[in-house]
Amino acid sequence: MEEKRRHKRLEIDVSIELERLGEGGETASAYVPVEVTDISRTGIGFKAAQKLAEGSFFNTKIQIWTKEVIETVIKIVRTEESESTYRYGGIFIAMADSDAFKIDVYQIFHDYA
Repeated sequence: MEEKRRHKRLEIDVSIELERLGEGGETASAYVPVEVTDISRTGIGFKAAQKLAEGSFFNTKIQIWTKEVIETVIKIVRTEESESTYRYGGIFIAMADSDAFKIDVYQIFHDYA
């Protein structure tokens, strides 16, 4: 996948569920399990067995390294299909500044560790 992020990616090994958002902002009852591979201040990379449409929106909760949970909305902007899985790139649409700051702080510690 071509690198398009403005912020450095940090590896993270967590599994989350995505909850699809409809056009009116309502949520669907179906959840999609995914494996997060990396995260940055502005977006996320993940793998899933299911094909998801580019441009679609999902609610999610991500447990970061400090065990804190970040609630956000993700918009899928890139898809790459491999043998048995799909790799996705998503941008954060609705994330609190305080949650983005948590990722920034971890980045600083990671870079100087």
